[in-house]
Amino acid sequence: MNQEVTTAQINLENRSYEIRIAHGILGDQREFLDWITGDQVMVITNNVVQSLYLDQLKQALPGKHVEEVILPDGEQFKTLKTAGEVFDKMLAVPLDRQVTVLALGGGVIGDLSGFVAACYQRGVGFIQIPTTLLSQVDSSVGGKTGVNHSSAKNMIGAFYQPLRVIADLSTLRTLEPRQFSSGMAEVIKYGLVNDPAFFEWLEQNIDSVMQHDRASLTEIIRRSCLNKARLVEQDERESGVRALLNLGHTFGHAIETVTAYGPWLHGEAVGLGMLMAARMSTLQGWLKDSEFLRIQSLLEKARLPVNPSKDFRPEELREAMNRDKKVLAGKIRLILMQGIGHAWICQDYDPKALQQTLEEFAIG
Repeated sequence: MNQEVTTAQINLENRSYEIRIAHGILGDQREFLDWITGDQVMVITNNVVQSLYLDQLKQALPGKHVEEVILPDGEQFKTLKTAGEVFDKMLAVPLDRQVTVLALGGGVIGDLSGFVAACYQRGVGFIQIPTTLLSQVDSSVGGKTGVNHSSAKNMIGAFYQPLRVIADLSTLRTLEPRQFSSGMAEVIKYGLVNDPAFFEWLEQNIDSVMQHDRASLTEIIRRSCLNKARLVEQDERESGVRALLNLGHTFGHAIETVTAYGPWLHGEAVGLGMLMAARMSTLQGWLKDSEFLRIQSLLEKARLPVNPSKDFRPEELREAMNRDKKVLAGKIRLILMQGIGHAWICQDYDPKALQQTLEEFAIG
C-alpha cells in the first residue's frame, strides 16, 4: 500500500487534474478505478518497463478488459509509424470510445500515448503513469503530446490533458543513473526559469538528490510540477509565458535532430542547451559570469554534459534550429536569462552572440 500521497493540482477549468506523488502507488486500484469509466483499458508501454511494472499495474485494474501494446524503447520510435501501429491494434480489438489509455513509461511513451488518445475516435481518456524522473517532473504534466518527424522534434501533435498523473517514486529505483541525470536537467530548468530559491535549494541539496533520498526526491518532483502547473494554467497552448519552459530546448532539440535521436538523451541535450543559453546570455551582458559558472557547476554535479562536443557542427545546429517550431518571421525565438530565475522570451538578440555560442559548443 502506498505511503502518504503528495499532490499538485493543474487548474484548467473542466480539464483540471491532479498529480499524485508517492512511493508504492502504482499497484493501488483506488488510484485508477474511479477514473476509468468504461470496461476497456489500453496500456501502452515499452519492452523495458513491461518487465518491471506491467504486472503490478494490472493488479490495480480488477474487472477491466486490459489490452496492451509493447513498443521498443527509444526516442527513435516516437513516430507516426509507431502511432499507426497502435491505432491498428486498437481498431483490431476493437476498442470503443469509452476506452482509457494508460501511458506506462517515460517521456516517449507519455507523448505518444497522449497523441494516440487525442486522435482515437477524436479523443478518449488517458492517464499518465510516468516511470522516469524526466517524465515525472516535466513531460507527463501540461498536456503536450506528439511524435517526431525526421526533420524536427515534436512537430506533429496536440494539446490534450490527461485525467490525472500518477507518479510512483519507487520506479526511480530501477532507473539507470544516466536516465536519472537526464531528468535532472528538467528539474534544474525550473530553478533557472522562474524560481531562484529552488535553484539555491538544489545547489545545497544536490548530493542528497543524486543519492535518491526519498524526501529530496519528493520535494524536487513536487516543486517542479508546481512550477510547471503555474505556467500551464496561465498559458495552456503556449502562446505566451509557457514558452519559458523551452529554456535550453531549441539548442537541445537541434542536438537531438542532427544526431538522429541516438547518442544523446533528451535531458542531456537540454542540459547542454541550457548551458548554451546561459553562455549566450553572458555574451549579451544579461547574465553574470559568476552565474554562468554556478549553472555549469550544478549541471556537472547532476552528471550532465557541460563540455563542447564533437558530435555536431555549428552549421548543422543552426540549420536544425531554423526548422524549430519557435521560429517566427524567419527569426529563431530563444529563451535566454537576465539572471538565475529570470528567463525571458527573446527574439531581439545579436546574431553574432548566437554564432559564437554555437562555435564554442559545437566543434565537430
